[in-house]
Amino acid sequence: MMQAALQHIRGRAELGMALFLLLLGAVVTIDAAQLPSSFAQRGPVGPAAVPFVVGVGLILTAFLLAVEVLRGRTADPEEGEDIDLSTGSDWRTVFMVVGVFLANTVLMEPLGWPISGALLFWGCAFAFGARRHIRNAVIGLVISFGTYFLFELVLGLSLPGGVLGGVL
Repeated sequence: MMQAALQHIRGRAELGMALFLLLLGAVVTIDAAQLPSSFAQRGPVGPAAVPFVVGVGLILTAFLLAVEVLRGRTADPEEGEDIDLSTGSDWRTVFMVVGVFLANTVLMEPLGWPISGALLFWGCAFAFGARRHIRNAVIGLVISFGTYFLFELVLGLSLPGGVLGGVL
């Protein structure tokens, strides 16, 4: 009796993920509905539009996942990603990426987003094994300056300029 109940639950473990997605979607949607409409209003679309779409998307995904699980259409764990499960985690890379993100939070204010964002990109690329340092630095600078000007000119929001604040 107990074994049959465990087998029934084991075959439907994805329902837990569906429940998590449903709760997360509900929280995001409720929070979006409580945003004041005057907060950061720019044009006809208010600040709640994107969180509302994300929340509804999470709820819809939860519903579709639950339907698939209840119909018995679940993937076998071995048919997922093409990875070797016998190898261990690459903790060196994990710690390097965490260190780069922590350094970015410390350096954001004094150096500004354009420089700290470029260092963030370069550091993550290095941690993941990229060794073309000049190219990665140039790509990081283009991305960080591009996002800086996107926020400043298009969105009207300020990112820290840091040492380049008077120049930008």
